[in-house]
Amino acid sequence: MVDFSRRSLGALTAGGLMAATMGRPAWAQNAAVDASKVSGDINAKAGKKRTIATVVKVDGIAWFDRMRTGVTQFGKDQGHDTWMVGPSQADAAAQVQLVESLIAQGVDAICIVPFSVEAVEPVLQKARRQGIVVISHEASGLTNIDYDIEAFDNHAYGAKLMEVLARDMGGEGKYVATVGSLTSQSQMEWIDGAVAYQKQNFPKMQEVTRRIETYDDATTDYNKLKEVLTAYPDLKGIVGAPMPTSAGAGRLIAERNLKGKLFFSGTGLVSVAGQYLRNGDINYIQFWDPAVAGYAMNILAVMALAKKDIKAGLDLGLAGYNSLQAPDAKKPNVLVGQGWVGVTKDNMSQYNF
Repeated sequence: MVDFSRRSLGALTAGGLMAATMGRPAWAQNAAVDASKVSGDINAKAGKKRTIATVVKVDGIAWFDRMRTGVTQFGKDQGHDTWMVGPSQADAAAQVQLVESLIAQGVDAICIVPFSVEAVEPVLQKARRQGIVVISHEASGLTNIDYDIEAFDNHAYGAKLMEVLARDMGGEGKYVATVGSLTSQSQMEWIDGAVAYQKQNFPKMQEVTRRIETYDDATTDYNKLKEVLTAYPDLKGIVGAPMPTSAGAGRLIAERNLKGKLFFSGTGLVSVAGQYLRNGDINYIQFWDPAVAGYAMNILAVMALAKKDIKAGLDLGLAGYNSLQAPDAKKPNVLVGQGWVGVTKDNMSQYNF
């Protein structure tokens, strides 16, 4: 088995991190989370110091660089031992190995953003059987968890993406959708919401291919979208679930001089897609702050370890997570916030990550 200790992880992902951070401003990773309203009773001084590892889909991309900021800040703010790890490429088996290593280390809690829900179920079951608390994000269908926290309702998020894309496309024409993986549950639900909205409101629009898997990589996004454009030269729209699609689509539209002809609406970050927003190559991105999500997962981990009351209406003291809801009565441990924003050229300066 590969050694996935904390020491070796730095070497494992160093190349990816260097490639991902070169040329990006420092504030893209380091802008602090406003935790001034977080309850003091989760602080280690009020209870017990905990060891909490956050396992992400892939390390070395802007989204999870930003999440690391929140995870690291939580540890400093609250006095717990917290860190973030992830495979250097989006790989379900590698993510499972990371969790196995953390179980062997005897951590108190694991927070996870799974690449494949199905792949991590058995190893998370093993973790919980050994008394490790498990908190997930972007994985409302996971069974072997204590709690899942979502930044928003997944179908509503996707519907908004489609509403914007349909407006730009004039309500008709061909489009494609991207996901990191067909097993990335939340992203699939976003696109489900987008397609359902399109079918109900814009029947003259047509999804021309099955969902394109991009493995959360901007170059893969670019290359696969280029292939689709060759097959469908009259393509008018791209709805992107994974954050890197914003860069891949923006690059393609810029290089092919398709501004005003091919439109994009999807998840993105200003630090990644900003140049394409400024230039008008893409018009709209949606996101939630990964750093706040990371902080929120770690709050829930400490609360679960302390056996505190966690239910609908809970206020975590973080923007977008002030009144968590449990919309599915059959899954009271799946909690949903109101944490996403829509960004255009006009308001992108308000977001510094």
